Amino acid sequence: MTENLKDPVKQVVQTWIAERHQALLEQIMMTWQEGMGRFSPDEPLLQKILEIATPPSSGGPLGDFSSDTEGDLGIALDLIEAATSQGEVLKRLLEGLQPFAERSALFVIKQGIASLYATRGFESEPAKGASPVVPPPELEDLIQGRRSSIDTSGAPYAALLAPLSRFEATSVLILPLRLRRKTVAVVMVDSGLRQVVDHPNHVRALAHVAEATLSFLAGLKEEDKTAVEAAPSVPTQRLPEPITETQVPPLDPKIRANAERSARVLVGDIELYFPAKVAQGRQRGNLYGMLREELDRSRASFTERYGVEMENQHQIFYQTIVAQLCEGDPSKLGPAPWAPQR
Repeated sequence: MTENLKDPVKQVVQTWIAERHQALLEQIMMTWQEGMGRFSPDEPLLQKILEIATPPSSGGPLGDFSSDTEGDLGIALDLIEAATSQGEVLKRLLEGLQPFAERSALFVIKQGIASLYATRGFESEPAKGASPVVPPPELEDLIQGRRSSIDTSGAPYAALLAPLSRFEATSVLILPLRLRRKTVAVVMVDSGLRQVVDHPNHVRALAHVAEATLSFLAGLKEEDKTAVEAAPSVPTQRLPEPITETQVPPLDPKIRANAERSARVLVGDIELYFPAKVAQGRQRGNLYGMLREELDRSRASFTERYGVEMENQHQIFYQTIVAQLCEGDPSKLGPAPWAPQR
């Protein structure tokens, strides 16, 4: 009889186990579903992710300054502010842009036409005598002060890029440099092979400081002119037959400093507005032949303020030309009627 009870008992036990197993599975599934409902992101988690993903603010008005670029920016700003002529301001601006823009170019504006001054980062260095750019309407608005910048590709960018490269970048920034509300130059930067211009606010900062320095130098030029006009004239006596050779009197240090500053500004303007002629004159050793009218006009302006006699005695304007245009080599000037005989 015991053997006859084994099968029914076994069946009852198996049925009980199956029921309990099923109940346990159902309980596990309910617990799992309840737990999954609590697995969606809550507010504290989202806030923590947002804090980590958001870059820290610089706290400054320009917004994109970071520790790895502040040093370069500071050096560039100091160099621009220390420039002593308009041409030097533009050169240092272009050099200062290099860490912050893949490609950059400067155009001087004269009589409404943009002429290439210098570039950095393009495939090949274009000739400085490249065809002048006639501004399209949007660029004309920038030059005339009707807009403060251009940050999209279009006709202005295409016109300025034409003498430089066939490759158009995806991101561009064009800014004016103004002096007494008149645009004297235009700076253009683009992203090159990158997607965007990495540091647009650095570029704006450099352009604004260059603009301020141009205005400062122009103000010094006006101050020099006013000081010379206000200075009392010193009568001179000319002896028909001097018995002994007259010695050149020493020049007042203040007058010399003003005269040297004025000469740097005048010569710097020539370097700024006629870069192609300056380059050719240096190469040929005949700067005066290439820039006769410009040099004579600037020298006449200088002697009108300080006197022909002072220039003949102290050669301040001539020495400035040798230092800035001739790169310290007087032979590059060539024969000039007012140059000292050697």
